Amino acid sequence: MTSTLLPEKPLLLSPSLAATIGLEEAIMLCALGELVLPGQAQDTVCLNAAGAAERLGFWRPEDVQRISKNLQEQGLIELLSPPFTSSGELRVRLAAGVIAAPSAAVNAPIAARRPAPSPALRQSNTIGAQWQPDSELMAQIAQYNIPDYFIRQQLPEFVTYWRERGESHHAWGAKFLKHVVRQWREHETGLFKRDQDVALQDNWRPSPDAMQLLVRNANINQAFVEDAIPEFVLYWRERGDVGRTWNSKFIQHVKRQWARYTSALEHDTAPQRIAPDWQPSRDVYDVLKLANINLDFARQQVPEFVLFWRDSNQLNASWNTKFLQHVKHHWARQHALNAQPTQVHNHAGQQQTTATSATRDRSLIQDLTDRSWAS
Repeated sequence: MTSTLLPEKPLLLSPSLAATIGLEEAIMLCALGELVLPGQAQDTVCLNAAGAAERLGFWRPEDVQRISKNLQEQGLIELLSPPFTSSGELRVRLAAGVIAAPSAAVNAPIAARRPAPSPALRQSNTIGAQWQPDSELMAQIAQYNIPDYFIRQQLPEFVTYWRERGESHHAWGAKFLKHVVRQWREHETGLFKRDQDVALQDNWRPSPDAMQLLVRNANINQAFVEDAIPEFVLYWRERGDVGRTWNSKFIQHVKRQWARYTSALEHDTAPQRIAPDWQPSRDVYDVLKLANINLDFARQQVPEFVLFWRDSNQLNASWNTKFLQHVKHHWARQHALNAQPTQVHNHAGQQQTTATSATRDRSLIQDLTDRSWAS
């Protein structure tokens, strides 16, 4: 057949085959089947990059690889070459029954040499209640390293589903093959995920990222984090749980324990010695601000307050309360002294009263050594 629109030999396509295995798959199978020479001993064909461009040039290399893989999954071909996108070669072995026997194909008309469905594709009716895959189909499925017990497990669900739909198909074997392969891949994915779930080992330690997040980002004492590891491991070892997020669990555990620890310290009523770096809490400054006491004045009292009580080595349950008393006492004294009138002499030698300076009613040494606020 010659035409300006058909300068090349057209591909002969079986409509029933396309309806059974898919249009793209049927086109490729027909193209591969035409490469089998009459009298050829084996049904093995090979297409290099140039041959693929000539016969299958309407597809990209990725499409050729995808469609050939689909044909292999349906048990119609066996791929003998590496992936087409990397090797540029498509070498396959056609399954038994895909093409006519070589002896019958020598003088047969073109229409008779159309690719024939494999034995697994010859049924063209609704699936029977007792449908079973034949030995050839079981062998094809076994090539995917799928165990026999798993194949048998999929059979009741497969038959029930298609009997309820009441559809007719030419290839129940091909459908069952695709169904089993898909289920097996999902099963393997689930196994892989479960394999990632591991039990906590005795020597488990949080990752460096987890330690950095706790110590640097959350400002949690590193010794506190280290002390939390044995307790965490013991708890989850005794429970026997498995998981993949032990670092996340540990971070949550430490943050929770640290919050409890700091809260307990803040509200601890047990008497204790004042720390060298002690500072009044924010609440103390809020109270002083409400009392109209200058906060800079209060901050100036901290070093002397800490030094005195460190030297005295005494214990107290609330240093914040003690500091409030200290600041209020000194603030009141300062204002009382500033408010006292001062006697000065005028030019006539007479005394007059003014409030511009304070009169000391005791010596400087008494002022410096006064610790009445500490009692």
